[in-house]
This record gives sequence, structure tokens and C-alpha cells, in this order.
Amino acid sequence: MKFRPLHDRVVVKRVEEKGQTESGIIIPATANGKPIEDEIAAVGPVARDEKRTLVPPEVKKGDRVLFRKWSGSETKLEGEDHLIMKESDVLGVIEDPEIAIAKKKAA
Repeated sequence: MKFRPLHDRVVVKRVEEKGQTESGIIIPATANGKPIEDEIAAVGPVARDEKRTLVPPEVKKGDRVLFRKWSGSETKLEGEDHLIMKESDVLGVIEDPEIAIAKKKAA
């Protein structure tokens, strides 16, 4: 990627979720109130805490993360949809994305 986020910003690559139930009902993205799950594409080098000391990022490129629906700024980078947000907007990292995908398919 030819984009490097600054400070404590992260770039999240949008991963398309199938918005349809098993019975065929299509659910628009606007109706889904759950946190969004996507993949970190790039991470800024450093953040600062309250005492202004440097803090390394907790997420890394390739992590699958959850964040709130309205977090970040939408943009297109290299022809793909991405979000740019502060690392603090990330709710958490999914430790084993294969298990999360399998659970989602079973539901």
C-alpha cells in the first residue's frame, strides 16, 4: 500500500459481509446495528498517552478487528474501500478469525 497513516491512525480494509440470511432474506448494511468486523491494512507508527510518552500500537497489519458502525472516515485507496480511524476506535482484535467465520456461517 502506498499510504502510511500517521500517529495512532489505522487503515481498515473493508471485508464484504454477506448481507443475507440462510432463508434468502437480504439485510441492508444500514439495518445491521452490530459492530463491524474488518481487517487492518496499515498502522501508524506511534501514539502518545496522557503524559505525552510514546506508546507503540496494539494492532498490526492483518489483524481482524471489531469497531463501531460509524467509526472512521471512508476512503478509496488503490481502488478498494477503506476506513481511516484512530486506534482507540477499535473495540478489539479477533484472535482466531477462522473460528469467528465458522461461527458466523453456523448462525
